[in-house]
Amino acid sequence: MQGTIDGFSYGAVTPAAAFLMACLGAALGLRCTTRSLRTERSFKAGWLALGATSIGSGIWTMHFIAMVGFSVHDVPIGYDRPITFASLAVAIVMVGVGIFLVGYRGATRMALVTGGTITGLGVASMHYLGMAGMQLDGRFEYDTATVSLSVVIAVVASTAALWAAVSIHGFLPSLGASIVMAVAVSGMHYTGMAALRVHLHPSALTAGHAPGESAGSLLVPMLIGPACFLLLAAVVVMFDPLVVMGTPDWDDAAGRAPGIPAQRQVPSFGTYADPASFHSRPRDAVGPADR
Repeated sequence: MQGTIDGFSYGAVTPAAAFLMACLGAALGLRCTTRSLRTERSFKAGWLALGATSIGSGIWTMHFIAMVGFSVHDVPIGYDRPITFASLAVAIVMVGVGIFLVGYRGATRMALVTGGTITGLGVASMHYLGMAGMQLDGRFEYDTATVSLSVVIAVVASTAALWAAVSIHGFLPSLGASIVMAVAVSGMHYTGMAALRVHLHPSALTAGHAPGESAGSLLVPMLIGPACFLLLAAVVVMFDPLVVMGTPDWDDAAGRAPGIPAQRQVPSFGTYADPASFHSRPRDAVGPADR
C-alpha cells in the first residue's frame, strides 16, 4: 500500500528555516573561498577547509531541518544515526574536493567543470544517503527521471557557486550568489523529495502510531552540532574584514592560474615596500644593515 506523504507538516516554518541555513552555509563557504585566494599559501588550506565544512554543514542542516516537516500518515519514522552522520561526512569531503580543486587551480574551465561535478554529486549523495538513513515500516521508491533532474540541479548549482567563489569579490554580489546557491540547493532537495514514493508494509497498517516519536524530537539533537559550527564560523568571518568586505583586485601576477586574483604583497618587518625609496633617502637615514 502506498503511504500518504506530507512534506510540510509545520507549514512554511521548516522550508524557511532550512533555506536560511542553506544561505548561511553558502555565504560562509563562498567568502572563505574568496579569502583563501588573498592569503599566503600556508593559510590557504585552512580557509578552504573552513569554506568546505561550512557549505557541507549548511547543506546537511538544510536537508534535515526540511525533513523535520516530513511525515508519512500514521507511520512512525526513525533515523539511523551512523548513516545520518555519514551523509554529513560525504557532503563535507566531496564539497571539499571541489573547493580545493578550484582554490588551487583557479577558474579554468576544466577545474570548474570537474570541481562542480564532484561537489554536485556530493550534494546529491548526501541527500539520498540521508534518506537511506530513515527507518519506517515500508520501503522507498524513486522516479528515475526526477532523481536525474535533482542531480543535474545539484551539479549546475555547485559549478555556479564555485565560479562565484573565485570570480565575485564584493560583499553584496557574494551575498546574491549565496542566495542563488541556497535557492538551487533547496530546489534540489524538494525535487528529490518529489521523486519519492513510500510503499508501506501490511504490518504498518495495524501497528499504529507510536506516541511521542516525532521527526523533530529525533533530528533536533543531531542538528545542534553542525548548527553551532556554522555560528562559530560566522564569528570567524565577522572578525576578518577581508572576508566580509572583500578587496579590489590587484595587478595580475605572472604565472598564476587564471581566475585567481594576485595576492597582496605585505612588506615584511624591517624591509621597504618600494625599492626606489631606498635610493631617494638621505645617506644619514641608511642604517647599519643597509650598509
